[in-house]
Amino acid sequence: MHRTTIMLPAELKARAVKRAKAMGAVLFIDTGAIIAHHLKRDQHHRLAVLAWKRIVRTREQCVTTNFILNEVFTYFSRHVNYVFAAERARNIYASRQFVVFRPQEEDEIAALEFFEKFADQQVSFTDCVSFVFMRKNKIRRAFAFDHHFALAGFTMYP
Repeated sequence: MHRTTIMLPAELKARAVKRAKAMGAVLFIDTGAIIAHHLKRDQHHRLAVLAWKRIVRTREQCVTTNFILNEVFTYFSRHVNYVFAAERARNIYASRQFVVFRPQEEDEIAALEFFEKFADQQVSFTDCVSFVFMRKNKIRRAFAFDHHFALAGFTMYP
């Protein structure tokens, strides 16, 4: 008798990251990388476009959190428009290269340590949750234009 295992979306995402980590190619995507890629007027647009082309070519697994996407979609809605934001949201959620995680309450509570530690640097709570997520999942690289990731000990990409 053949058994079929039904996997929940979180299990599928965990497996995707595990496979990508085994190949050494997991990249955390921060807010600024997504914004810069989509907005020509962004100061990092050219670099972001080139970096994204490299990511696609090398098939790196990209991970982010719903905290990051909240920032991105809110930014797009306020600086471009809501239709633009919704279109980009649908594309990201449909992407095979993007895995979106939802940190747990304990991750948010753990993020408070970073929040206090980096208070003098005015690091956002979203970045602090990202740091906890990355450490928990042993992700070392962040596609970010935000120096706070380097401050927290991560390698910046590109």
